[in-house]
Amino acid sequence: MKSVLIIIISFLQFLSCQKSVETPSIQTKKEHNIICTDNSCSGSYTGPEFINRSDVAHQFSNTMSGIVGDHLKALYRNEAYSKVDFSNIKMTTKGMGSGQVTYFLSIPFIKVNSKCEAYTSFDHVGGWNHAPELAKRKSHLQKLLLQGHNLDISDLKKTPEGLQEYWIQWKHKEVQKECE
Repeated sequence: MKSVLIIIISFLQFLSCQKSVETPSIQTKKEHNIICTDNSCSGSYTGPEFINRSDVAHQFSNTMSGIVGDHLKALYRNEAYSKVDFSNIKMTTKGMGSGQVTYFLSIPFIKVNSKCEAYTSFDHVGGWNHAPELAKRKSHLQKLLLQGHNLDISDLKKTPEGLQEYWIQWKHKEVQKECE
């Protein structure tokens, strides 16, 4: 009975976390405090850094990456061709090391002239007080690339408190298949 209840609760949580970005108008993700516009996605996580030795605060990077990727695809479908502006990404981790943290992220976009200049997928590899495993992530993402294309990877971004992130974008091989 207990395992059935866990499965039902997990399924309901999964359904509540599903995201759908249909248009590039302002989108609000209240559960993650993320707002996306035609120009950027930004938001924050406030809470514990770790729960049962899992760096839950750093998992906000996963959440943001998924939402940014979905939003880039929505912009693309609406012919608002864009890519992430790596040089202007903002990251802060106030309180990191104290047990409670506010992790703020702002991911800005640059408009591009054509659909084949756009990027429609976004991810990260990072570390909460440890170096990111970039080679491992690059290897994992290679199978998602369009034939003849490469990953576009940011310089290493760091907060004074110790968060380190590489941000990664690429052309989604199904969404942008005409760009091969």
